[in-house]
Amino acid sequence: MPDVSSNAPTDVRLWVSMDLHKLSIVAAMLPPTGGQPELQRIETTRAAIRRFIERLGGPEGLAVCYEAGPGGFDLLRVLSELGVACDVVAPSLIPVRAGDRIKTDRRDAKKLVRLYRGGQLSYVQPPTPETEGLRDLMRCRDDLRRARTSARHRVSKQLLRHGRIYREGKSQWTKMHRTWIERQRLDDLLAQSALEQMLIHLDGLDRQLDALDRDLELIARGERWAQTVQILTRFRGISTRTALGLIAEIGDFTRFGHPRELCAWLGIVPTEYSSGEQRHRGHITKTGNHHARRLLIEAAWAYQHRPRRPDNGPEPDARAWQAQIRLHRRYHHLTTERGKRSTVATVAVARELAGFLWAAATHQPFALEAAA
Repeated sequence: MPDVSSNAPTDVRLWVSMDLHKLSIVAAMLPPTGGQPELQRIETTRAAIRRFIERLGGPEGLAVCYEAGPGGFDLLRVLSELGVACDVVAPSLIPVRAGDRIKTDRRDAKKLVRLYRGGQLSYVQPPTPETEGLRDLMRCRDDLRRARTSARHRVSKQLLRHGRIYREGKSQWTKMHRTWIERQRLDDLLAQSALEQMLIHLDGLDRQLDALDRDLELIARGERWAQTVQILTRFRGISTRTALGLIAEIGDFTRFGHPRELCAWLGIVPTEYSSGEQRHRGHITKTGNHHARRLLIEAAWAYQHRPRRPDNGPEPDARAWQAQIRLHRRYHHLTTERGKRSTVATVAVARELAGFLWAAATHQPFALEAAA
């Protein structure tokens, strides 16, 4: 879904689209009415971009757009420093003409500037530099977590190939299980050497994750994020890391005017194909930010359990307690009375949880009698 409206000035004298790549930019210029797009290729350096804006007559009256992509938001910040109004276009929402089978940089730039002038584009909300930094850090941790999981699988599968099966406990990768692994000595020297190297790699990943988790705890208590983290962690299933991850991906909750907009952005609303009297709803759309969607669905699994006050950690406020009661009933109703699969029920719970989080983060009024 589009996050923001266009930043283009009302008195536009020239519409400009930029097809951004690693080393070059293909820019297409179009006057306010009529005319054909003019093309120009420039480098991606700040000096080249500055010279290009000066050749166009300066930043006044320019409306510039480019597609969000691997280049991030550096171009937006460069243009903003030059005083140019710039929009970042959502690539997945650009209209596509049926039968168009030719794609080049020049054609993309021409099409984009025509759609931009016609007001047919949707835009994304650029994060602040500090929010983008937090996002990079949280995604770095997620990459390390997946790498550790893969490293653990490689160790387990090698031991299994050599007939070493852990039977001393039910859970793996506990301290007891790790001690058992270190005691193993494979008959083949080369296989034993491979196991030792994999364990060294796994130890390094564990140390990295431990150090990063300590840093994230300090970040969560910092002045910039502490208030929002405190609000989110009152809800069941939302740990400090989950709260930081949601903040990093969503950014400012107030940019969504209604929880339905947040749910659509997260991709947890059902697809729909309706016409006339017929109405068909299917699986969730899975559009938008999959990192935030995963965190929210993981948190929603906690509501299959009965509501209870935590032994340690933040005490739920009235809204968070009401969320526990309502979402547990919702999960029980869908799984027991409606016969839905647990995965389907959990996604439905995640959708309602998103509404609770939005209301709390945006300080919406809460009627205390609703918790009775």
